[in-house]
Amino acid sequence: MINSLLWLIPVLPLLGFVINGLGRNTFGKSLIGFIGSGVIFASFVLSVVLFFELGNGTEKQVHVALFDWISVGNLHIPLSFLYDPLSSIMLLIITGIGFLIHLYSIGYMHDDAGFGKFFSYLNLFIFFMLILVLGSNYIVMFIGWEGVGLCSYLLIGFWYTNSNYASAAKKAFVMNRIGDLGFLIGVFLIFNTFGSLEFAKVFPAAANLVSGDSIVMWITILLFIGACGKSAQLPLFTWLPDAMAGPTPVSALIHAATMVTAGIYMIARSSVLFDLAPTTQLIIAIIGTATALIAALIALTQTDIKKVLAYSTVSQLGYMFLGLGVGAYSGSFFHVLTHAFFKALLFLGAGSVIHAMHHEQDMRLMGGLRGKLKITFATMLIGTIAIAGLPPFSGFFSKDEILAHAFAYNKVLWGIGLFTAFLTAFYMFRMMFLTFSGKYRGTHHAEDHIHESPGTMTFPLIVLAILAAVGGAINIPAVFGGNEWLAHWLTGAGIAHHELELDHATEFMLMGISVAVAAAATVYAYIRYVKKAHVPVHNEEHRPALAKLSYHKFYLDELYDAIIRRPLDALSGFFYRIIDKKLIDGLVNGFGWTATEGSKGLRLLQSGNVGFYIFMMVLSIVALLLYTYFSIA
Repeated sequence: MINSLLWLIPVLPLLGFVINGLGRNTFGKSLIGFIGSGVIFASFVLSVVLFFELGNGTEKQVHVALFDWISVGNLHIPLSFLYDPLSSIMLLIITGIGFLIHLYSIGYMHDDAGFGKFFSYLNLFIFFMLILVLGSNYIVMFIGWEGVGLCSYLLIGFWYTNSNYASAAKKAFVMNRIGDLGFLIGVFLIFNTFGSLEFAKVFPAAANLVSGDSIVMWITILLFIGACGKSAQLPLFTWLPDAMAGPTPVSALIHAATMVTAGIYMIARSSVLFDLAPTTQLIIAIIGTATALIAALIALTQTDIKKVLAYSTVSQLGYMFLGLGVGAYSGSFFHVLTHAFFKALLFLGAGSVIHAMHHEQDMRLMGGLRGKLKITFATMLIGTIAIAGLPPFSGFFSKDEILAHAFAYNKVLWGIGLFTAFLTAFYMFRMMFLTFSGKYRGTHHAEDHIHESPGTMTFPLIVLAILAAVGGAINIPAVFGGNEWLAHWLTGAGIAHHELELDHATEFMLMGISVAVAAAATVYAYIRYVKKAHVPVHNEEHRPALAKLSYHKFYLDELYDAIIRRPLDALSGFFYRIIDKKLIDGLVNGFGWTATEGSKGLRLLQSGNVGFYIFMMVLSIVALLLYTYFSIA
């Protein structure tokens, strides 16, 4: 059954893209929404069916070859899919959450003139994301990798008439290309080393290499550079917060649940290679930890509700890379899963607030919305508790597993991760209290029109809230009597699994510290923003120095502008003025000038005077005679 049905899962969204793309100006919005959401739901149903088929079967890795694509010399690349425990979970995330976001978009984008185009772009994104996780080799993966980058550009800049939004789309596209170059060079090096790009051939061959091999180190570093671009890690993370320029469903789908986790998926898929490169793993752990901390510090002072969630996403991605770096591949992927639940929920909840506030995103102009947006408040509260790491919600289990492995690997990394957990709980509850508690701080006219979102928007919120609450049950650790189902399931995909070398007493201690830290942050946020009713200042001059540094994102964009963009602009200006205009254009134009001026001199010989022509003929005869005479002599 898997062989016969797997290809339909990506083809259905592609079909939705074609139909809605061609009919975007003729179909009604109801039909467009039905087609766009229906094809994703159909893919989700197929994903569920094949998931149980894989679970009940004895074969845990199924290769589905569609056709031979590239065959040149020793290079043979089939267009083929690999369906295994890892890709099966990714299919459920992409199609399941993708369907809920499509359904939400029907209500959120209903009044937008580009409704049909928006749904066609969403369908195309789902298609490429499915290709990325189903590819059985690095080239098919790279097709999906580039495809989601293209769709990200289209969706971030969907409202392209706003120049800032268009610039944000270009920024995302360019910064992703930097990472993609590293990924592509890594792929070339893989082929040069192993003679193949098929996972089924590369990974068994890599298992024969020794740990610390320099070739494997360079391969993994290059792949990690690609992951830094796609999954927004230092120094390539500044595109993701700016990507909030796109419609809120885009933020939920691309920058919370799917695209930004592509780098984590790629490293988890290649865990055999990364396990052989301890230096790369240390680099990943350090960069992941630094990214988590810096993004959390920036989120502390943001006043745009979507920007808070954007930097939260960057920080949580840093947690996932910390897990990858310390060898907790299953724990990192577990956090991918739980993060998809609660972060998609939080983004969609923020979209519901923005919808109710008539597109106002500044939390300083909100407040007191709890009574009017009851469903939105209740569901977002669940998502906030989950991301804060408070038990028994899903984020507690996945974040605790990463921190426990970090403690066993390096106490300093664990300490920074724990402090970041404190910051996470604080800024997330800060967002909740500023938005829903206290008194309304906007205009009276806007207050009179605040209402709960329609059912197409609140239903996905309820479903995601349930998943965010109970999602941790799929990988309950042994310390709680669980069997770590997800970790054992992923071993069927060849994902490296490292047992946690800590006794239960230490695990309980770490959990207690983590919960206490998150609870303390929650209480502090409550005292500051509810009891004391503190509201962030509007006046830049009244903002403390450290808060100003955080609010302006540590001036990283300005730093990149100073050390990268301006020198490159100056260099390109030099090449334009000196190399291009004076040297190259001067050389080309010089040939033209020489021909023109020379022809002007020769043209004087064509006077039209017969006597002059006879005179010149006589001179020529005399010259020939003299030349002949002296040649013989």
